[in-house]
Amino acid sequence: MGARLAAPRQTSLAWAGRKTFPETLPTYDPTCYLCPRNERAGGVFNSDYAGTYVFNNDFASLLPDAPEEDASASSHPLLVSAPEQGKCLVVCFSPRHDLTLPELELPVIENVLNTWTNESAKLAELDYIKYVQVFENKGAMMGCSNPHPHSQLWSQSQLPNEIVKELATQTEYFNKNNSPLLVDYIKEEHKQKDRILFSNDHFTALVPFWAVWPFEVLVSAHRASASLKELSSVEISALAEVFKQVTTRYDNLFEISFPYSMGFHQAPADGQPHPEWTLHAHFYPPLLRSATVRKFMVGYEMLAMPQRDITPEVATERLRLLSDIHYKQH
Repeated sequence: MGARLAAPRQTSLAWAGRKTFPETLPTYDPTCYLCPRNERAGGVFNSDYAGTYVFNNDFASLLPDAPEEDASASSHPLLVSAPEQGKCLVVCFSPRHDLTLPELELPVIENVLNTWTNESAKLAELDYIKYVQVFENKGAMMGCSNPHPHSQLWSQSQLPNEIVKELATQTEYFNKNNSPLLVDYIKEEHKQKDRILFSNDHFTALVPFWAVWPFEVLVSAHRASASLKELSSVEISALAEVFKQVTTRYDNLFEISFPYSMGFHQAPADGQPHPEWTLHAHFYPPLLRSATVRKFMVGYEMLAMPQRDITPEVATERLRLLSDIHYKQH
């Protein structure tokens, strides 16, 4: 059982009402609230931006001012409510309405990574922030309400559940082995080779041994690194290459703009050293056998444990055999 965090804006998220996006998008959409110069909620106009564009989420789920305690919760220990502070940002990848990550040139992807890095660092410096989550929901299937390529950063005053679990696991392994868990795991995967999708000198993308989603991918640094801020410019370039390789193969799998949820897991922003932590990103795509057949967690999978529809090795081989040139450029 866990505490319920009181976020102030949980029911005010924007939703465009679309179930699918058009297959062909214009380079600029005058009705899109993320395109340059267009109006957003509250009469705010976007700048005429040429690179990435960052702004405070107009429908933020977390705000700097902590909400009041939930008076409806009793004092019983099984009913715990805690106020939650935070700040939420939106990051548009570029002014182009029609270009997702795999279609961007490497320098543009590097710019996106640098923006995530800089904005994460600024959020982590706020005295009430303990964690910063960078994530992208791509595609209407994953709940994205606008096709203009963008991502979000949510920062909060308490550690989210997944980070609590990863912190405990990595700390336990480090204390026992005096070595970071993911660094050792990546080394072992390179010995076995059959789940490696792509790698360079600094990062590896693979379908993890424990993958739940059919084409799930883990991207991990090769060295202990607590956050994006710790990466060198060379490592940022290497990470951009990996991201382009992964997302291009995703799109090429069914020759569509492949949906997924992607997020970086950084160490807690608590001012403490985290030698146990290795910066990594998770890609969770829903598609299984075609552009329209998706995996659902139901029945046994929801109530007991997930079951694999295909093995990680089969998923890796299918992705690895695909071209690293985007299907639209053939």
